[in-house]
Amino acid sequence: MNSSVENFPRIIMRYLNSFDDFPNDFQNNYHTHLLCQRGHFNFSFNGTKMNCKNGEFLFWFAGSKLSDFKFSKDFNSSVLLVEKQFLNDNVPDQNLSIDAILHSRKYPVKHLNGKDDKDRILTNFQFLYSKYQDKEHRFYEEVLKLQMRLFILEMWHTFTNEYERKKRSVQSGTLYEKFMHLVQLHCLKERKVEFYANQLLISPKYLNFICKKNSDITASEWIQRFTKERVIFLLENKSLNISEIADEMDFSSRSFFTRYVKKILGVTPSEYRNRLG
Repeated sequence: MNSSVENFPRIIMRYLNSFDDFPNDFQNNYHTHLLCQRGHFNFSFNGTKMNCKNGEFLFWFAGSKLSDFKFSKDFNSSVLLVEKQFLNDNVPDQNLSIDAILHSRKYPVKHLNGKDDKDRILTNFQFLYSKYQDKEHRFYEEVLKLQMRLFILEMWHTFTNEYERKKRSVQSGTLYEKFMHLVQLHCLKERKVEFYANQLLISPKYLNFICKKNSDITASEWIQRFTKERVIFLLENKSLNISEIADEMDFSSRSFFTRYVKKILGVTPSEYRNRLG
């Protein structure tokens, strides 16, 4: 068992009414799952002001930059905290839900689809916490790890549903919104402006004009930004070797992938992984 698990409880579940109810330094040590059951609260997430209200679910990755918490007087929530290394060690195949996970890094507040979603989340909170407490079980570690994986898959189910709903709302938007939607869908394998221009039935030059007008960033820069996110995400998943990632991204060889990563990250894939430790 590594030192981070020894120093911190692996699973914490509690009711929360204010910031003081969070454990000390929870932002760095725990992935946070919170279901708002009454009231609302405001916070700043990576510099962006956000709000979470009754009936919404919130997920913060460990290490998120959080500040400016303000809770309504009637605020009440159920929160489940999972020690970051324990969760990371038990993640299923992340390729199952890569887009929804990356979406969650930017949009932590999830709009639930009625009572069934709320009941599912609370049930999975309780299942995981109960397995953590049942330390007399003969196969305690094995059962707890299996429950952790089931919990993650259930959370991905919630994340993906919310991500798909947002995608559908964007599909009828402007050309710029449609482009941003297409990039998120296809940038893992498609990294040329021409592909997206063809999908939108416009010229690459006009697509760049639209992007510059709306964001002051070219289409190729947006493609590279989204691709960079996915490269980092895949490299941090050590269950995949570098050749497998190159194949996943449709590079014809590992050497072409290495040159591409060096271009966008400034280091080779192996060097990046060595920095992770």
